[in-house]
Amino acid sequence: MDSKVSSLLFIAILCLLSSTSTAFNITKILAQYPEFASFNDLLAQSGLAQEINGRETITVLALDNGSIDGLSGRPVDIAKRILSAHVILDYYDQIKLSKLQKASTIVTTLFQASGIADDRQGFLNISKTAEGIKFGSAMKGAPLVASLVKSVYAQPYNISVLQVSEPIEAPGIENMAPPPPPAAVPKKAPAPAPAAKTPSKAPAPSKVEPSTPTESPTEGPVAADVPAASPLADAPLADEAPAKAASSQMHVGGAVVVVGLLACMVGF
Repeated sequence: MDSKVSSLLFIAILCLLSSTSTAFNITKILAQYPEFASFNDLLAQSGLAQEINGRETITVLALDNGSIDGLSGRPVDIAKRILSAHVILDYYDQIKLSKLQKASTIVTTLFQASGIADDRQGFLNISKTAEGIKFGSAMKGAPLVASLVKSVYAQPYNISVLQVSEPIEAPGIENMAPPPPPAAVPKKAPAPAPAAKTPSKAPAPSKVEPSTPTESPTEGPVAADVPAASPLADAPLADEAPAKAASSQMHVGGAVVVVGLLACMVGF
């Protein structure tokens, strides 16, 4: 059990050491060398120090206080472009430089990784000459302007700091337009409201000749409702009246005959 715990502890320590060994801080490294104080300040002001520390393998071509004076008076954004071309995205120390097979080697810099480099502004030319190792822009026709002075600091295969004699400025790098701000993500436009349907035109009224108005019949007086209890309601119907009249005449006639008979009898 103890041997297993010891093995795990040993592996953990190795992992911790390996992760620590790959980490570096360019600001702390250069703070050990006062002759690079101005260069160190410019790296911090421009934000390049943070970008350098975020890399795993890198080479910094440093300028001492006397060589960087020409950059200190320029706007920070221009100084950042120029200095980012002094940061090689690979590990080079004096031993590796002395073993270069080709007379000229083209290397990629942090300025190329920024995405705003034009043509070959983001590349450097490292050349072996009779005077030693020289550096210059990889732009066509650009001269080799800087010489290797010495190795300042090395953490093998992670970071190397080399001193160069003067700034390396790619043609046109100072006059470049600043990068455009990131485009805003357009918001999704709301769906347009359905267009209102145009009401169809009502059919035009047909022209009808007005007919000649006919005279309405003159209305007579309206008969009033006859109440149920009125005398008219009890009056005999029209077909019953002649029958009653005939009956009355028969009674009268009979009476006359009787009277006549009585008179005859009295006369006898």
